[in-house]
Amino acid sequence: MESFIMKYNIELAVFDLAGTLVEDNNGVRDCLYKAAVDYGLNVTKDEISNHMGTNKIHLYQFLIARTKGNFIDFKNFEVDIDNSTQDEAVKLYDRYTEYMIAYYQENCREIEGATETLKWCKENGIKVATGTGFHKEINSVIMESLGWVKDGLIDYAVDLDMVPEGKGRPAPFMIFKAMEYLNVQNVRNVIKIGDTPADMLEGFNAGCKAVIGVTQGSTPIEVWGKYYHTHVLDTVKELPALIESGKIV
Repeated sequence: MESFIMKYNIELAVFDLAGTLVEDNNGVRDCLYKAAVDYGLNVTKDEISNHMGTNKIHLYQFLIARTKGNFIDFKNFEVDIDNSTQDEAVKLYDRYTEYMIAYYQENCREIEGATETLKWCKENGIKVATGTGFHKEINSVIMESLGWVKDGLIDYAVDLDMVPEGKGRPAPFMIFKAMEYLNVQNVRNVIKIGDTPADMLEGFNAGCKAVIGVTQGSTPIEVWGKYYHTHVLDTVKELPALIESGKIV
């Protein structure tokens, strides 16, 4: 029987979670902001929103550094880390984690059509992985709530604790981690789907076949659309139709 990869040349789809597969409604941003306010960090919700999808400890380091006049290019987010901000950032992150776990224990819902899209990928021979800006504690709450790993719809759920030094997006290492675990050897057979600048840069840095942005997430296309991407969808439920159209080449 002809395999799906021979027809479409796609072996692995790597999905973002919050805003792509999982409803967000600015919950992640608001939890990050609430913890920042608790500790008196001078930051706006827009500043947080524009840098979503990243390692949250590193995000706090990034934002703290900016308040001290150290403006780091977002493209170098996981390269130029201001180590002097580490201790303060960890305190903010610990408070944020409390808020975020409580939020997802009450509000963890899939985006409409997410399960159907994951099923379609599996039924058509495409391996499925998720990558996230969350550490294990929060990633586990999401996976336990939605049951996608248990149900066999996600082959590998990558979080920041699985990559060296927690180097998440825009670095490509979570994608490479999924490829290694699932024995996918050619990144040109991998597609990346997300809703933030960090997602777009991650897919670009990995060299993915396609980097697909969704507009239903909490980060507007006006923000992430400035970064490299190959396709735009309203929502993840449109992914099967895009693949079937043959427009991913």
